[in-house]
Amino acid sequence: MLYEEPISLEEAALNANDVMVAPSRKSYVHGCSTVPLLFETVGDRLRSAVDQVPDKEFLIFKREGIRKTYSQVATDAENLACGLLHLGLKKGDRIGIWGPNTYEWTTTQFASALAGMVLVNINPSYQSEELRYAIEKVGIRALITPPGFKKSNYYQSIKDILPEVTLKEPGKSGITSRNFTCFQHLIMFDEEDKIYPGAWKYTDVMKMGTEEDRHHLSKIERETQPDDSLNIQYTSGTTGQPKGATLTHHNVLNNAFFVGLRAGYSEKKTIICIPNPLYHCFGCVMGVLAALTHLQTCVFPAPSFDALAALQAIHEEKCTALYGTPTMFIDMINHPEYANYNYDSIRSGFIAGAPCPITLCRRLVQDMHMTDMQVCYGTTETSPVSFMSTRDDPPEQRIKSVGHIMDHLEAAIVDKRNCIVPRGVKGEVIVRGYSVMRCYWNSEEQTKKEITQDRWYHTGDIAVMHDNGTISIVGRSKDMIVRGGENIYPTEVEQFLFKHQSVEDVHIVGVPDERFGEVVCAWVRLHESAEGKTTEEDIKAWCKGKIAHFKIPRYILFKKEYEFPLTVTGKVKKFEIREMSKIELGLQQVVSHFSEL
Repeated sequence: MLYEEPISLEEAALNANDVMVAPSRKSYVHGCSTVPLLFETVGDRLRSAVDQVPDKEFLIFKREGIRKTYSQVATDAENLACGLLHLGLKKGDRIGIWGPNTYEWTTTQFASALAGMVLVNINPSYQSEELRYAIEKVGIRALITPPGFKKSNYYQSIKDILPEVTLKEPGKSGITSRNFTCFQHLIMFDEEDKIYPGAWKYTDVMKMGTEEDRHHLSKIERETQPDDSLNIQYTSGTTGQPKGATLTHHNVLNNAFFVGLRAGYSEKKTIICIPNPLYHCFGCVMGVLAALTHLQTCVFPAPSFDALAALQAIHEEKCTALYGTPTMFIDMINHPEYANYNYDSIRSGFIAGAPCPITLCRRLVQDMHMTDMQVCYGTTETSPVSFMSTRDDPPEQRIKSVGHIMDHLEAAIVDKRNCIVPRGVKGEVIVRGYSVMRCYWNSEEQTKKEITQDRWYHTGDIAVMHDNGTISIVGRSKDMIVRGGENIYPTEVEQFLFKHQSVEDVHIVGVPDERFGEVVCAWVRLHESAEGKTTEEDIKAWCKGKIAHFKIPRYILFKKEYEFPLTVTGKVKKFEIREMSKIELGLQQVVSHFSEL
């Protein structure tokens, strides 16, 4: 339960008979809306789109040379859904998809939705033990995957944990495993259409469906409800054991719809360039489903992020919107071949997934013509977007926060006692509404820890709410550095250091210190022109007098682009930076006696 922050005696005296905090002073907002929520399934929406624009291009995969209309996507999804039913899979079964951005990924996304199954997004960078955890945790019955990608050999990883697959005939599956009692089917696809022992060929499964299977599928589509589980997305895998956020049709379809509505996708033709991974909400919800709900087009430049491929896709397809994390945008605008392509078609885009440096936002507006660029904030558990800039705000204002609360959602900023704080005071962001996930799959204890009885989801993000209801993220509660009792939020220091003319990218972590418990360490990537010229002492001297002395980095480590450890979504793995810094600096863990005040 939430409580208002108590007011002082002085405030009470001033307010006379009114001793309640004025609504405008509380860090609470509600996204009032005249547009009703959708109450449909993803399958309903796909069928509706086919009725309206059957021949309009929906999905384009540049590297594979694949272009599919709405009608073709629906047909392929229906064929795969019927094939899965023919194999004996049932409504509610979990279907794993493990791989990079491919057309087969999106086909599986829609096939599982049509068949009432639950899609389990598996990070393409996972290895055998992480795959084992994913299969065990949610009871995956079928896994659809290519044989490998880049340095990852998916088929070998599967054999490592499921040696039984090698006992089956090539092109046949139906696995019985003592270790994974739920798992039954391995389905594999590749460009050469090879067959693998213990695995069904994806192309064969696409052809398996019978007329009986199609009647069965129609029945399932009629029975599937918007509140049924649709998708399990693993989250927080960079900081501990992944948790399976379980999202419903109602969760993601509405979030995608209102994100697209605020972005203006319902107003004019939109072609969205999506270099982000599909396994993450940014790709499969804000990308694919936002396009679906507004009858627009998605372009995937490459199977994984490739800055040059993204620039080429914008030029060749005349994309009007561009998605990315701050790291992706930095790589794109600094690519040596950036000047060789035309970006006049771009008018908008989303930047999300990590806090965005103000200087970067300005460059995107000026250099890439993203005049309608919008900043988004959210978490996988909230389907994902909770706050988003509006196009009505001047560009300069848009980049100073993560935007306004989304339609139909509530949000508040609370302290450690769960009391709502006044506006302008730091606290944890909590969110309530249609977008909050159903649960963490098979983890009631973790669900109760993150979602209160009255359905407030605790994000773990620290923010400040401004007078206009927008919020600025100042850090993660678990990333906060406690230096001798002083709380330091890494994002605040990062935003400051981005103002230095030599700094291209920067990430702040806390490292152990015998005296203070923790001190600030900065990983800095310099502009090419500043390499070998700007020193650690130069940056420290520049900081003095501009920020509190305790926020100035004790250590500054200069790094190249390739040295920053990244997740597949383009987020920097701060826990790895922290550990790598300790080793490089020769520091041992110090047990701090200070706690957040």
